[in-house]
Amino acid sequence: MSSWRSAGLNYVNYSNIAAQVLRKSLKADHKERALKRGKSTIRYFYWSKGEMLPQGEKPKQLEKDKA
Repeated sequence: MSSWRSAGLNYVNYSNIAAQVLRKSLKADHKERALKRGKSTIRYFYWSKGEMLPQGEKPKQLEKDKA
């Protein structure tokens, strides 16, 4: 059995930890670029009737569900 599996981690968690350790161990000139690659962002786009809604606007049905 793999050491990461016996530690109770799945492969995604294991690889994320390994990537963080690697990025932190790099020399300063390479470290900065590597740390930027480690960040991720998510953007949501709402669509209604086949068209993307303006940024910040949500479909009316979503607003009713939250109320």
